[in-house]
Amino acid sequence: MPIFLRVTLPLAFVNVLNQASRAMLAVIGPLLALEFSLSASDLGLLAAVLFVAYAGAQLPVGVALDRYGARRVQTALATLSGGAFLLCALADGVLMLGFGRFLTGIGISAGLMAMLKANTQWFPRARVAAMTGGGVFIGGLGGMMATLPLQALLPLVGWRGGFAVLALMSFAIAIWIWLSVADAPPGHVRPKTRGLISEVKAFGPIFTHPYFLRFVPAIIILSGLNFVYQGLWAGPWLRDVAGLDAAARAVVLFAYACGMAGGSLGNGQAASFFQARGHSPMLVPCIAMGVQLTLQAVLIISPPMSLWALCLIWFTFAFSGSAGPMGYTAVGQRFAPEYAGRVATAINGSMLVMVFILQYVIGAIIDLWPRTPSGGWDSAGYFWAMGGTLALQAITILWAWRLHSVLKGPTP
Repeated sequence: MPIFLRVTLPLAFVNVLNQASRAMLAVIGPLLALEFSLSASDLGLLAAVLFVAYAGAQLPVGVALDRYGARRVQTALATLSGGAFLLCALADGVLMLGFGRFLTGIGISAGLMAMLKANTQWFPRARVAAMTGGGVFIGGLGGMMATLPLQALLPLVGWRGGFAVLALMSFAIAIWIWLSVADAPPGHVRPKTRGLISEVKAFGPIFTHPYFLRFVPAIIILSGLNFVYQGLWAGPWLRDVAGLDAAARAVVLFAYACGMAGGSLGNGQAASFFQARGHSPMLVPCIAMGVQLTLQAVLIISPPMSLWALCLIWFTFAFSGSAGPMGYTAVGQRFAPEYAGRVATAINGSMLVMVFILQYVIGAIIDLWPRTPSGGWDSAGYFWAMGGTLALQAITILWAWRLHSVLKGPTP
């Protein structure tokens, strides 16, 4: 059986859970706001609590992946995800729902990292970006599930039923990983295990590496804005700024999810293509940063647009943001393979801390204006919030762009 089907595919399905759990709040968020009387900042905090747990788990997950391997770690975490989704489905109040979301964040925390770790072990270096992109493309199915299909199911099962479906999927995926994924390739020599303190100390050289310091701020904004908008704020923006009803919003969010999936596959293939021909592995992420910055400016201006124009803009926004994991791969190639799990989680953890802050701050900015008679939020709040994210991305791009030679530099 091909390695992709036996190793990458089962691990990729954890990313289906990952993306579905993040994207569904953009669809059910307005329902939760009404049922639990939530403000914009409350809703932002409910979305952000998942990222608190997600971020907090990154460093220990990185150590666990390097010590115990993707198979063992992901089987345990997928099982935890199943329990967390059940807790959300049974929640009788916002605190219980928030706790369920917190546990979900831990359960999905190794989704990308475990797949990247396994791909680093099983594939040649020049193929890692393509295989990882293919896996993230599979994960994009979760984002699609949480848009039009979820919107269609809501009248039948409600938002609780959506969480119950994810719980059943989680338990099935845990069994699949345990039965299909090998602990390591044949002949693999496991690095000597060090004490836990030594393992954690190994993060020091990662965070202080010049390549990490230079590019990671821009990489985490590139990836993080996809989390921020798909995870919550794209849905309310489409309602309050674009003026779309629930059905039309689901169409645009489906296009967004398609952009994430297509971008994961396309950007991964492009990154491997250019790297094999001597270009920097950061070429594709750098191009994507410029595209995403431009699209944010268009969304801030908010000219009158048709439904299909909005679909195209948000599709392209998500497509460009999906180049973020290619940046993870580029940075990871500057380190020895046994550090792959920790490098990836160092980047991902930094990104998730940023996402947590942005989710809440965007809600707090929007709450500075009174709610509209329809129960939505004033469009001026979105203008200033999105202006802030645009400025932040511009700063990180300027920081990374200090040496223009990187785009034609030697392969690490």
